[in-house]
Amino acid sequence: MRGLFGSLTTRGRSFMAAGGAAMVCGLGIPETDLVRVGALLVILPLISAMIARRSRYRLACSRRLDPPRVPAGQPTTVTARLENVSRLRTAVLLAEDVTPYSLGSRPRFVLDEIEPGGSRELSYQIRSDTRGKFTIGPLRVRVADAFGLVEISRSFSTTSTLVVTPKIYPLPRAAAPSSWLGEGDGGIRTISAIGEDDAAPRAYQNGDGLRRVHWRSTARYGELMVRREEHQWRNSASVFLDTRRSAHLGTGGSATFEFAVSAAASIGAHLTSEGFRARLITEAGEIAPRGTFQDTLLDMLAVISPSRDVSFVPGTAALTHAGGQLIAVLGRLSAEDAGHLAASRRGNAPAMALLLTVGAWGSEAVPEDIARTADILTAAGWRVALVSASTPLATAWQQLHRPVDRLLPVGGFGGEPR
Repeated sequence: MRGLFGSLTTRGRSFMAAGGAAMVCGLGIPETDLVRVGALLVILPLISAMIARRSRYRLACSRRLDPPRVPAGQPTTVTARLENVSRLRTAVLLAEDVTPYSLGSRPRFVLDEIEPGGSRELSYQIRSDTRGKFTIGPLRVRVADAFGLVEISRSFSTTSTLVVTPKIYPLPRAAAPSSWLGEGDGGIRTISAIGEDDAAPRAYQNGDGLRRVHWRSTARYGELMVRREEHQWRNSASVFLDTRRSAHLGTGGSATFEFAVSAAASIGAHLTSEGFRARLITEAGEIAPRGTFQDTLLDMLAVISPSRDVSFVPGTAALTHAGGQLIAVLGRLSAEDAGHLAASRRGNAPAMALLLTVGAWGSEAVPEDIARTADILTAAGWRVALVSASTPLATAWQQLHRPVDRLLPVGGFGGEPR
């Protein structure tokens, strides 16, 4: 009985209240006809509730997202398909798809009767300006009677996951200075995913593995020689993102973290489009791939949050053993951490860093600790671009690949996400 009363709408409860009052007044006057009217008003909602609850038609629900992964700020289309798999015609249905409040109000639809074996499609768009993973569903259906006195809710178990990635900015195809290619000082060549390790030998250096020893050249030159590694970085890269909370403390801290995440996503997507074998590394170490690199990158960065880790060593150790180009997106570093990072570069492989001016994000000033980090990295052969709130990522990317003799900050934020 409690379930029956719980399924009544406001109109149904009003009918019962009015009917009860009419019956009391009819008995008090006394007036038999008024009692009959009151009894009708009380019985009608109860009969409607019993009929609605005994309806035996069965519904099936499926849902698709197009696309299921979108950059922040871009819409996705949700299509829910409701199918009547019973032999009975449904009543009027009120459908509501459950979505997080951060995605806006929940979409609601009124459906006419669905014939046996028939179906209806419900379509709507949602968008999020913040990255994350959001659960869409389940679909809730409310069965209403013809008089609007009763609503019975039924919920499906099917849900879908929407992945909202960081904003991805298009980056220009960069050019590598020929000094990194070992071809002289003046020219520039486009970075592309070509070539494997060069067989041309060079003298053995501390840290070189014995597996790279070129024995024929060793016998010819009379000293230990190894195969060159200059070409190895040309088809592999490591993207390093420092997510430590301490690296983004200060003015614009949350803004610098979001910019860093978006920059790492954009660089990773760009490297993938250029055919690079890439990996994602944080201060805690390398992120284990799940599927393709781009899937791992975007899924990871969609939900990443500032870390409470203090140690920088696991990440720099992973960089040291990763090989290939090194591309780091950094906030504030201590002199010790900057030294560990600088030492992670091996051989002639390019090492580049986007250094965010945490603490002076909204201005062109460069904090002293940021300038010190830049000096340490450039002294170790890294290329550094200082990034402020007014810096376009594409401009900073070009700056990293421009042949320069000194550190040059860049400015002017812009560019539309793709």
